[in-house]
Amino acid sequence: MAKKKSLCCMFCGRTPAEGATLVPSPAGDNAVCVDCVEAIHHMVVDHENDAKATGKPMDGELSEMPRPKEIKDFLDQYVIGQDDAKRYLSVAVYNHYKRLLQPDSDDDVDIEKSNVIMVGPTGTGKTLLAKTIARLLDVPFTIVDATVLTQAGYVGEDIESLLTRLLQAADYDVDRAQRGIVFIDEIDKIGRKGDNPSITRDVSGEGVQQGLLKLLEGSVVLVPPQGGRKHPEQKMIAVDTKNILFICGGAFEGIEQQVARRLNSHVVGYSSGNKVRRIRPDEYIKYVAPQDLKSYGLIPEIIGRLPIITHLESLDRDALLRVLTEPRNAITRQYQKLFEMDGVKLTFAPDCLEYIVDKAVEFKLGARGLRSIVETIMVDAMFEVPSSGVKDYTVTREYAKARVEAAHLEAQAK
Repeated sequence: MAKKKSLCCMFCGRTPAEGATLVPSPAGDNAVCVDCVEAIHHMVVDHENDAKATGKPMDGELSEMPRPKEIKDFLDQYVIGQDDAKRYLSVAVYNHYKRLLQPDSDDDVDIEKSNVIMVGPTGTGKTLLAKTIARLLDVPFTIVDATVLTQAGYVGEDIESLLTRLLQAADYDVDRAQRGIVFIDEIDKIGRKGDNPSITRDVSGEGVQQGLLKLLEGSVVLVPPQGGRKHPEQKMIAVDTKNILFICGGAFEGIEQQVARRLNSHVVGYSSGNKVRRIRPDEYIKYVAPQDLKSYGLIPEIIGRLPIITHLESLDRDALLRVLTEPRNAITRQYQKLFEMDGVKLTFAPDCLEYIVDKAVEFKLGARGLRSIVETIMVDAMFEVPSSGVKDYTVTREYAKARVEAAHLEAQAK
């Protein structure tokens, strides 16, 4: 008993007589008071938060980072085709890591970020590529729809709201958010509607593009922590966008006409006829250039801040068939998982898959159309099978055709 009375905290030196509640060690030779235990706990939490703020990619060595080929191999597991877009995105993300790891040196070479813009029809995988990359990254990632953005002072979301979402993805850790990636979807919907610059403020066109300039280029922006409108009395968070990578995507419907007009322009002269390239209409998207984006309605300043332009091609019949079955999150695998949870083995007949692809090509909705068709076909089975006691269920072409005709999808697609 005398030994216990002589114990004191090995950190602060207090004894029980001085009001310290001691926690003895298993050996019984040392002890720590409760106050010091709590202080140590706070020190450990702060240390973990500091490590989380910088993130593993920013603290590790370049050899620990996923290489562009490794990033593309990961994308191949979820997205069918689109090799060009995968290569551009893989290199852009890898270079983003290298910018964050760039050491301070005396060579005065400052690596600038390379923001990306993806052009492609609806249902080709632009948003899916962005979401898939988010699974691989150790940096904060957020997806923002450009159609909800408006100029300051109008009803809608301020342009700074996309940084608010990035802060939320980083648990309001400013240092970590300043090294994140933002995917701006539907960038084509804020295109300038006329050929002449607007001399007045517009709600969702050129004015939003001008507001995005400072974010894409890199500047310190005051962001409302909870989003919404700005108020003079509201506390703001300063976010530096210099190290934030922006990836933009848009369908740019009809841009093929701009590309065709540019590529098929004839040169005056007798020998010019032999130099005109013959390009199939479905390949025009491969030749999209900055001047085509300018003709579509993007202002030159924002095009200059999106130096990497890549395209996504329309999915042909074979690619759509692969989309149905091959990706790890294919729609058929999702339904098989849902039925498996009810103890039912679900099978799609090969001719049924062929029918689904034919309808998706007919409706011209790309991979997104596959899901709507499968949802229409499977809704009755999802309603009846769990209560029927069936252990094996096969979806045939005849059943799929009957469900599509009953839902009048052909009339809705016209």
